[in-house]
Amino acid sequence: EPIILASASPRRQQILKSLGIPFIVHPADIDETIPKDIRVDDAPEYLAAKKIDAAVRSLSQDSEIGWVLAADTAIVYKNRIYGKPKDIDEARSFLTLFQGNTHKVITGIALYNGFLHYMSSRTSVNKVTFAPMSDEEIEWYLSTSEWHGAAGGYRIQENGSCFISKIEGTESSVVGLPIYELCDMLREQNYKLFER
Repeated sequence: EPIILASASPRRQQILKSLGIPFIVHPADIDETIPKDIRVDDAPEYLAAKKIDAAVRSLSQDSEIGWVLAADTAIVYKNRIYGKPKDIDEARSFLTLFQGNTHKVITGIALYNGFLHYMSSRTSVNKVTFAPMSDEEIEWYLSTSEWHGAAGGYRIQENGSCFISKIEGTESSVVGLPIYELCDMLREQNYKLFER
């Protein structure tokens, strides 16, 4: 059964393809402001659930909604969220801060089962350690333009991996869609994932 993916992320699409899960891309446009009563570590799961809600509301009232999947990833360092840098200067400041330090990469995932009108959600917390970087290395990395549209200003699955000395957790979660949590939620809701 195809899953509606409430995200335009090519990385999330790639993961679903690698698992052989059919999907339809239907990005959800939401206000990503985090209410003050939501803990920083809970923000990605909150936003993933919000994306599900927006996607379900925007789908045609006539169409039967089966499965909807959403995820949100945040880079957290010293209890502050680092989103997508607005320009190269902000990307530089992020990398300067992260180099030689460990930060958290938190991915929230939400799955809506339209047959049961039920939504479940999970959070995957990972730690990423950057090796110390020279100014030249930071400038070289910025010149690759990978920082565009990347939370925290780097992509772990591309040239950014040159500077990551350690990951505690799973790479799929750092990329933006934790495979174990996704498969576990699908199994839990009787999605026919492993049938031939």
